[in-house]
Amino acid sequence: MLDKLTQAVDFQGKALVLRAERQRTIASNIANADTPGYAGRDFRFNDALRDATGAAAGGSAGTSRLRLAEPQSGGSATSTGRTEPGFIPLTTSLAGSGPRMDYTVQTQPSMDGNSVDMDRERAAFADNSVRYEATLRFINGSAKTILSAIQGQ
Repeated sequence: MLDKLTQAVDFQGKALVLRAERQRTIASNIANADTPGYAGRDFRFNDALRDATGAAAGGSAGTSRLRLAEPQSGGSATSTGRTEPGFIPLTTSLAGSGPRMDYTVQTQPSMDGNSVDMDRERAAFADNSVRYEATLRFINGSAKTILSAIQGQ
């Protein structure tokens, strides 16, 4: 019975972890806005949440407004994320493979090759912050509901 109570919170918990990961990714893009040649990264949240929860695909096609480019398969990156044998591989904060990271599509070309659009990143950061807070409040509300049900109030 306790597992059924936690299943309702489990979905929101996975969404919260993905929101935190997206926030970290956007913050990394903002931090590298002046780095020459930096390519902005992001992931499709709907696809990542679907993969995390094991939900079936379909029904939400076309809901993602984020334009992302596929990583170039012709590059020399290995399956561990290394581009050169001596480089230290990137690690993710999520357990397991984490969301599939793609490159953001450059809307305004820059002379230094940086693809970060600060207006888009700020808007995405604010949007993700609001959604993170909403998810956190939903989890707190669910925990309070479960607690009051246990206490018999």
